[in-house]
Amino acid sequence: MVGTVLMTAFGGFMSLLFLGMLVLAVVALVMAAMARDDAYRAADKQNKMFWMIILGVTVAVNLLVPILFLQIAGLIATIVFFVDVRPELKRVTGGGGRRGGSSSDGPYGPYNGGR
Repeated sequence: MVGTVLMTAFGGFMSLLFLGMLVLAVVALVMAAMARDDAYRAADKQNKMFWMIILGVTVAVNLLVPILFLQIAGLIATIVFFVDVRPELKRVTGGGGRRGGSSSDGPYGPYNGGR
């Protein structure tokens, strides 16, 4: 009885883990597709087609061929994209949003309307 409950809980945990890996890979694939091709060259990273193929294969493996070794390899590629490639792409393209500024901030500090 207890063993059956543990196996069911473990199976549920693994299903959530595999779903999370799939979602991460899909998000990375979409982000890789949205970046400009010249940004990859400017960031001195592999080209856009390379990352589209790697992340596309990762999504396909997670959906079609649930082999743990291949899924882990795809997870590593996804993590590399998120922690190495994406921040450089954002830096090169001027993305990344503001860091603590206000909407009235100018190049020399906040605009106060001449006060």
